[in-house]
Amino acid sequence: MTAPIPRDLPDIPALPRTAPQVLPSPVPARAVIPPVRRPLTAVYRLALAVLATAAVLIEILLGSPTRVLSYFVIQSTALLALVTFASARRAWAARHPLPGAVTGAALLYVVVGALVHHIALADAAPAYAMTAGSSGGGAAWLEPVAGHLLHTALPVAALLDWLVLTPPARMHLRQATTWLLYPLAYLAFTLARGELLPGSAGRYLYPFLDVARHGYRGVLANALLAGLAIYAVAVLLVALDHTRPKTRFRL
Repeated sequence: MTAPIPRDLPDIPALPRTAPQVLPSPVPARAVIPPVRRPLTAVYRLALAVLATAAVLIEILLGSPTRVLSYFVIQSTALLALVTFASARRAWAARHPLPGAVTGAALLYVVVGALVHHIALADAAPAYAMTAGSSGGGAAWLEPVAGHLLHTALPVAALLDWLVLTPPARMHLRQATTWLLYPLAYLAFTLARGELLPGSAGRYLYPFLDVARHGYRGVLANALLAGLAIYAVAVLLVALDHTRPKTRFRL
């Protein structure tokens, strides 16, 4: 025998009038928003990659390849060429862009190379040149062109690509510390290179890292200041990345 159904139901709590909160989805937006083809962006980045490659090749042809390839600005420009070429392919094929950690690192290194040149090397006496002492022959006029590309034109072009053609808020503050690993490794490399080339006039590639002139204490102090400056530039780039407006057009 079943119990009778009560006519008066017990009090039931009222449903909330506010809309239920939507929990954040673990799926990133780029997984559900299809990318679009950006031909003009691809052409711009391809031209940037070609110019970066040409500047590096000119310096290699005019100087000692092993010496030229040991410079920070050459290595950072070669990285920029690889990153922009890969970014051009992705923009042309309507694929998702490269991670912000990769593009941000390439941008940071070329900007730092340009700042070091214009602040510490452009007015140095004697005049600073990566191909100093080499016989460029009739093509020696190409060295100033390559120098202008490496230290001015390419960093400015990379900044414009980042400001205009790259979506914002793709860098993170934690990446700024990771980006310091390469400059730290480069410091160890250039000091080891100087120790392995005793008596050579060009054993130290940068005047502020010349142990024979400043000693290890002075070089490490200069390196510390340079590292703090690089970290400050990295933090500034991350801050600008999260404050710059989002472009409404897709080239």
